[in-house]
Amino acid sequence: MKDADAAVRGDRAADAVAGSERPAHAPQGSPGEVFRAFLKLGVSAFGGPIAHLGYFHDEFVTRRRWVDEAGYADLVALCQFLPGPASSQVGFALGLMRAGPLGALAAWTAFTLPSAILLILFAAGASAFDSGIGAAIVHGLKIVAVAVVAQAVFGMARSLCPDRTRATIAVAAVVAVVALAGSLGQIAAIVMGGLAGLWFCRTEAAVLPPIPMVSVSRTAGLVALGVFAVLLILLPIFAAMDPAANGAGPVALFDAFYRAGALVFGGGHVVLPLLQAFVVEPGWASDDAFLAGYGAAQAVPGPLFTFAAYLGAIASPQGHGLPGAVIGLVAISLPGLLLVVAALPFWDEFRRRVAAQAAMRGANAAVVGILGAALYDPVFVSAVRGPADFALALAGFVALVVWKAPPWTVVLACALASIAIA
Repeated sequence: MKDADAAVRGDRAADAVAGSERPAHAPQGSPGEVFRAFLKLGVSAFGGPIAHLGYFHDEFVTRRRWVDEAGYADLVALCQFLPGPASSQVGFALGLMRAGPLGALAAWTAFTLPSAILLILFAAGASAFDSGIGAAIVHGLKIVAVAVVAQAVFGMARSLCPDRTRATIAVAAVVAVVALAGSLGQIAAIVMGGLAGLWFCRTEAAVLPPIPMVSVSRTAGLVALGVFAVLLILLPIFAAMDPAANGAGPVALFDAFYRAGALVFGGGHVVLPLLQAFVVEPGWASDDAFLAGYGAAQAVPGPLFTFAAYLGAIASPQGHGLPGAVIGLVAISLPGLLLVVAALPFWDEFRRRVAAQAAMRGANAAVVGILGAALYDPVFVSAVRGPADFALALAGFVALVVWKAPPWTVVLACALASIAIA
């Protein structure tokens, strides 16, 4: 009995040590604490998804110690693997770990709301940018989009297409997007990229550390996955039955943004071609308005997916205003958040499989090709009208890539330069 008691005490001591090194299984904080921490980042985190992950690391790993280095790296890997906005998903998971479901909601709301409000205000004042200096500013924002997307393609190509096999998959994705216009080509490219990865990108399974424990049961994960799938299947059916606004009613809006959030791998700038297919091609927004909003999204802090709030607000034919902005923002974020909840209980086992790692190598390479195709059309062809515009876009690209300038400074510089050119 004494040996057994000693063993129990030893196990408890080991658990206590492990608990000091890993996040506890139960939430340790409050939703209010999470909201305040993420609101500070929501108003100050400029620079896009990769920069956001750096801000999160400084705040929650180094300063607050909500999670350790290995645990944070694994959360990032999970959210990069899933469709949706990676930085928002990481924040959602951190809030879930810290304060449970209410903490997750607090993290997403606080990080997302500041930039969404700014873009809704930009949408409300869009009519002031139809002529004169306003039109020059809008054109400058479109040129910013060229520089920013080119930077994204350049950075992603270096990290996700480091060999001939994956570079070839990326080029094949461009061909698929060109051959099959709209969202069909993009989805086909991702599927074919995953299949090509299974065949050509197999290596030995990477050795991965265990993930931090999050109090999400397998039942809750399966329910979240079921909700995700049901919405993905049923929303297009309900949208087709909605007679409102010739197909641009609230249900159709929710369906379009939900599918964009559900099908975009890589987050951030990769959502651009999907949103263009779902919003511009049906005529809900013009190319000019689309790219102006995308440029404005570079000048605000927080996640780039809040661009959906701007698009929802301006969606025609009648313009949806604030209700449309809320629909766009919630619908584009919801699938990614549901998938985080669905994946957490199963991720540790799944990510160690050789086939899963190989498929994601191919799918990520295809994502680079999709974004490369979008860089040309609609981004470049809609923004660059002549040599002066090309020079300005090239200068913005060099400022971002070589000089590491903050995106908001490039936005300001391009807007002022566009006014001067005009």
